[in-house]
This record gives sequence, structure tokens and C-alpha cells, in this order.
Amino acid sequence: MAIWLHEGHTPGYSVNWGVTAILHREITPFQELAIVETTEWGRALVLDGVLQTTEKDEFIYHEMMAHVAMSSHPDPRRVLIVGGGDGGVLREVLKHPRVERVDLVEIDRRVVELCREFLPAIACGFSDARANIVIADGLQYIEDCRDPYDVLIVDSSDPVGPAEGLFGARFYRQAARALKPGGMMVAQAESPTFFPQDFTRVAANMRQTFPIARIYLACVPTYVSGHWAFAIGSTVHDPCAPAATAPPIAGLRYYSPEVHRAAFVLPPYIRALLAAEAGECGEHPLQDGP
Repeated sequence: MAIWLHEGHTPGYSVNWGVTAILHREITPFQELAIVETTEWGRALVLDGVLQTTEKDEFIYHEMMAHVAMSSHPDPRRVLIVGGGDGGVLREVLKHPRVERVDLVEIDRRVVELCREFLPAIACGFSDARANIVIADGLQYIEDCRDPYDVLIVDSSDPVGPAEGLFGARFYRQAARALKPGGMMVAQAESPTFFPQDFTRVAANMRQTFPIARIYLACVPTYVSGHWAFAIGSTVHDPCAPAATAPPIAGLRYYSPEVHRAAFVLPPYIRALLAAEAGECGEHPLQDGP
């Protein structure tokens, strides 16, 4: 008998995933967590009924989440990842040879433990000596931070449950204080097509926090259909192109310097969303691409 995971997004749009086996399922103190074997996408992490990452296409999101900021910053040595308990962004960040230490702060210990057990190719970075895993609330960790970072990556799930606070303006203000001079922050910014309010909320937070703020895009097949957005902010360095000092990273399957530059070229409908939101606040919209 076929098993189907029904993932609802809006009142008029949902996705069904064929599942061949439920490898693990539990209710943690924070969320419902499952590891499933899918018909076409390999193993997948599911949180509160929503697919988070799959073996087949995880490289797209994780490479774009990590390498745009890491390649834009001229000397990224200390990195903080908030969320990202599956380990995919951590794996990509550790591919940069200048990195000396990465602190990954995940609120749910079971996400880390189960991804290490069932998704080892994604979670392989946890065994790197430069990785320091902290099980804590990212909001509180940022507020208490006294040792600033070069790059901060917010790899959160959707803005419900334990991730809700990571979409607030207060978190962005605290995050900016956790960066060194010249530091850079990137956050996933949801779907501009299906969740424009969440998208413009993240964009506004970034614009109000950093003097240089931009949006870039990728298409992640297992996320809600269409463009998936990322917001990036910096006090000094423009992230629109890789830094001259960025080393080549071998073996990548999606990110390249050419894709990096192209990702910042926004379609007119997304530019219009950003302009409308900024106009309501009496501010200038985020800068467009190169």
C-alpha cells in the first residue's frame, strides 16, 4: 500500500510526496520529527509535516546558503550557523580553507542526532575538528554572544514553532552586533511567490539592519514551487560577486562564480514586491543585482 506525505502550503496549493518507508518518527520537545524514504528523492528530513531536505536535491540549497556569503567575504575565519541541524550548510562552509571554527547552534538535539544516523552524507561535517555544535536557542545565543563572527548564516525552517523568533527584527539587530567589522549575514527568505509577506519581512529586516542588503535566488525543487529567496547583508563587502581572494572550491554541483553573480539578478515581479514594501515604510528598496 502506498504511503503519501501530504504537505499543505496555502489554502489552494499542496504537494504530495510518495513515501516507501518511515525510518524514524518521534515528537521532540520542539516539533514532530521524521526521517522517511521517498519514492524519488531518497531519504528526507521532515519537521512538523514539511519536507526540509532530501538526499537528491539538498546540494542546491546548502551550496547557495553557504558559498555566496563565504565567497563574498574576503577572509571568513569564524562562522556561526543558527539552525541547520541537518549539517548541510556546515558541510559546505567547512570546504573553505580559511575557516578556523564554525559554531552551529541548533535548538533541537534530536535533529542533529538523527541526521547523523540516517543522513550521514549531509551530516558529515559534524565530525570535523573545526565544528562546534551547541544545543541552544539561537535567539539567546546571539543575545549572549561576546566573541564576534566574520559570517553568520541563519538556516532556519519556516517562521512557525521554534523558528518564529529568527524572523523578527530584534534577532537581526542582535545578529548585527554579533559580527566583526566587515561581517556578513545571510538568511533564507522563503518563497516570494507563495509567501510574499514572509519574504518582504526578511528583506525589510536585512535592509533596516545593514547598509548593504541584497536578495538572491535559487530554484530548489522540493521546496514550494518556483523561486526560493535568500537575503544577505553586510557592513562593508558587497556580496554581488565573489571576492578577489575567494579560493575555488572543487566538487560543487550547483554553485559557481557565474551562478553567484546571476543569482542577484531579480525578475521584475520580485523587484516590485521589494519596492512596494519599502515604499510603505518610506525607505529605499534593496539594491538590485550587478
